[in-house]
Amino acid sequence: MKYLLQAEAIVPFILSVVLLNLLPVHFAWWAWILLFLAPDMGMIGYVVNNKVGAFVYNLFHHQLVAVIVWGIGLFIQQPYVEMVGLILLGHSSLDRLFGYGLKRSEGFKFTHLGILGQK
Repeated sequence: MKYLLQAEAIVPFILSVVLLNLLPVHFAWWAWILLFLAPDMGMIGYVVNNKVGAFVYNLFHHQLVAVIVWGIGLFIQQPYVEMVGLILLGHSSLDRLFGYGLKRSEGFKFTHLGILGQK
């Protein structure tokens, strides 16, 4: 089941890339890389403790949050807000494809897809 969950993450990733390319907002390629990595700043919560770290990390990596942000951007017709939602969606989808899931409060390596580093 873990591998099926990982494999299905490719669909929202591709969708986010396609929709990002349709936005009227354009950046240099290196800026996209920086923006794409920005959701990992959610790891800063682990400085406090595992529970806060998991909450903050999951807030930046939850796909429903990403879709809501994107939807708000569509509704208020703000392409930069749409872009943030699509970047969150693409980033979280790629993370899931590689086996990094939503975090549990036991620690960073404990995810909804299992324990990182274990098969």
